[in-house]
Amino acid sequence: MEGGMDLVVAIRSFLRVAETGSFSAAALDLGLTQSSVSRQIAGLEDHYAIRLFHRTTSGLSLTADGERTLPVALQVLEAVESLGETVGNPGSPVRGRVRLSVPTPLGLYLSDRISALLDQNPLLDIELLLRDHPSDLIEDGIDLEIRLGPAVDSSLVSRRIGWTTAYLVASPAYLARRPGPDTPAALSNHDCICYDRGGRGSRWTFSDGSRDHVVELRPRLRSDNAVAVYRAALAGAGVTLLSHILAEPAIAAGQLVPLMPGYPPARLPIVAVYPSRRNMAPRVRAVLDFLIDAIARDKAMRAER
Repeated sequence: MEGGMDLVVAIRSFLRVAETGSFSAAALDLGLTQSSVSRQIAGLEDHYAIRLFHRTTSGLSLTADGERTLPVALQVLEAVESLGETVGNPGSPVRGRVRLSVPTPLGLYLSDRISALLDQNPLLDIELLLRDHPSDLIEDGIDLEIRLGPAVDSSLVSRRIGWTTAYLVASPAYLARRPGPDTPAALSNHDCICYDRGGRGSRWTFSDGSRDHVVELRPRLRSDNAVAVYRAALAGAGVTLLSHILAEPAIAAGQLVPLMPGYPPARLPIVAVYPSRRNMAPRVRAVLDFLIDAIARDKAMRAER
């Protein structure tokens, strides 16, 4: 490669081709010609003596070298962009794109409020991903992710920014067929609908104020999408745990009934995670600050209640 900036352009080309699976689509996204993108990829391959893509009549796919290069290329590009943002003029407008991944209920809550952040930062773009499973932040190019439960990945920076509040609920139609449970143990006699977050959805924990009660379930229905669980509960499919974001409006409307008030579901920490690095890019900092403020405004997600 002829210089550092050429390398950055080549890395951007490589990442866009890997994401789109097409030289022409990548060129369109980057505002370059297809031949220019091809030259950038060829330059990377020649410089590092590797082959990044399998090129066949049916399309493109990453080679083994390409797979290994992808997360490193993401880190390099992020570092270059962060450097530009960090050494820029203090007080300059926040700019760039932030890929933000959040659980579905929180995504619904944020989507009603995120226009304020965009209005305050006209050069900021948000890609809001609703994901109910933890992501590979580097592999997926995610700048910031919200997870529920204790942080387990020591390679990531994590910060608790709130707590969940959930309700055990069922529809009036379901309760007309079967009286609701009065203790956690009684759930074994009910049709349970589980929101499966990374394989942990069938283990429910409740508290009576003095100790926790953990119940292992054999759900009649499970889904990795919280809205699907919510809709199934509304339709009378069974008993489920729902975030207050989904449950409270339905309870107020009489569509769902809260159960076992003496055994509220255990609260989980709401944790912001992002790739480890010394300096957070201003664009990511702006989004994190917005999240912290938005969660603090909801009393059900505050640490103190």
